[in-house]
Amino acid sequence: EVQLVESGGELVQAGGSLTLSCAASGFAFDDYAIAWFRQVPGKDREGVSCINTSDGSTTYADSVKGRFTISSDNAKNTVSLQMDSLKPEDTAVYYCAASELYLQSIDVVVPVVFDYWGQGTQVTVSS
Repeated sequence: EVQLVESGGELVQAGGSLTLSCAASGFAFDDYAIAWFRQVPGKDREGVSCINTSDGSTTYADSVKGRFTISSDNAKNTVSLQMDSLKPEDTAVYYCAASELYLQSIDVVVPVVFDYWGQGTQVTVSS
């Protein structure tokens, strides 16, 4: 059974930091791209960052570049998202997702190319 389980979301003050984790199981982790998306009510799900676990290459949305860092631990089948200098506009439900494709640009990190999804974790940044 494929599972993606997010953790780490919580309430944090603006300027603070948070680390989200995504634990994966049930598929060939080393052959997948793992991404973080976020969504607020009434808006489309937005691709935040993605890592190709085969070689560690990464891509980021402009809105988080320089503040967020994605990494993977292939031995533990986990992907983390380190979020620094958080802003109120980062408030959203954050989802991790897995795709069989090799994704080199944030422009192609869109929901339709992802096969598996986690249940989401809430991040709230207070001003």
